[in-house]
Amino acid sequence: MTPITSTAELSAFCDRLHGQAFVAVDTEFMRETTYWPKLCLIQAAAPGIEAVIDPLAPDIDLAPFLAILRDTSIEKVFHAARQDVEIFHNLGATPQPLFDTQIAGMAAGFGEQIAYDALVRQMLKIDLDKSSRFTDWARRPLSEAQLTYALADVTHLARLYPMLRDRLEKAGRMAWVIEEMRAMTDPALYDVEPENAWKRLKPRRHTAKYLAVFRAVAAWRERTAQTRDQPRGRILKDDAIDELATQAPVDADGLNRLRSVPKGFSGSRFGPELVEAIAAALKDPEGYAPVIARSAAPSSQATGAVVELLKVLLKARAEDADVASKLIATVSDLEKIAADDNADTPALHGWRRDAFGEDALKLKRGELALVLDGARVRVVQVRRAPKTAG
Repeated sequence: MTPITSTAELSAFCDRLHGQAFVAVDTEFMRETTYWPKLCLIQAAAPGIEAVIDPLAPDIDLAPFLAILRDTSIEKVFHAARQDVEIFHNLGATPQPLFDTQIAGMAAGFGEQIAYDALVRQMLKIDLDKSSRFTDWARRPLSEAQLTYALADVTHLARLYPMLRDRLEKAGRMAWVIEEMRAMTDPALYDVEPENAWKRLKPRRHTAKYLAVFRAVAAWRERTAQTRDQPRGRILKDDAIDELATQAPVDADGLNRLRSVPKGFSGSRFGPELVEAIAAALKDPEGYAPVIARSAAPSSQATGAVVELLKVLLKARAEDADVASKLIATVSDLEKIAADDNADTPALHGWRRDAFGEDALKLKRGELALVLDGARVRVVQVRRAPKTAG
């Protein structure tokens, strides 16, 4: 098998993809030691068309394939698309429209976050050879075994897609998956602006001083990781950001007293830069601190009990619908619903409200009950006795 290694070959391949209803796409990349993922291989397949593309080849420009990803007349099919989409988003070609077979599998009753090989085994009755999964994809030349493994991912994906789509359409659930795909291609999901880096973390306090330093340190780490092309964790661990925000050190001695900051950090080139970033945030903490809406949290035993009941209801409704419960709601969603009937949570909007959210509110109001029927939980309507006069 010979991969595509020139722009002319890639253009010819992409010409064949034009007019196709869909193209299955997968990538092989490495990012263990870098901030930016290193794209090592692209696999693509449509009915009767397939190829492996080598983006590391010296004489290749990916522009023709990126144009395919931007072509809204061709559906792009991935499995567990999050990291693949991130790569192409960084290249200026967010795949749209998108179909993720992992999410589709969850909606079609194949369980929580089903792996690709498991989905292939269940739907196509094929056992995949995964022996090349963790090989060095940046090393050239690639072996025949690597290329065969890589191409298999998309050839089977191209077979899975129409089967899954048909199954979802018959069940009336394509709208569920389409809604999820819109969220998957939201540019905010792939935002790498350093000043927004704090949003990926969980601040533990809400004072202006804490939040200002928290934001400043997260931004400094993101900017440094990008500039040096190193993983965030190699610059500074997440728990160190919380401790720095809590203690707000303004000199080397302050940094040295923190347990989560690596020994010798203050004496490195990072130390003065970080202290400077913290000092800048402390000049106007109220103005620099991000505004965080504080949602009501389940603080009482009564609210905690409601969360537990909602977990049972969610499991029951997910089993009734034969859909992965995680696709409907998370524990965080349940906590918000337990605390507030009008909580801003996906579980109370769209198809999720129909599948679960409305029943969750009825359960809170005492209009539904959970009944154990053998090994299965049933949801039943509560019949209230009519009020008597006088």
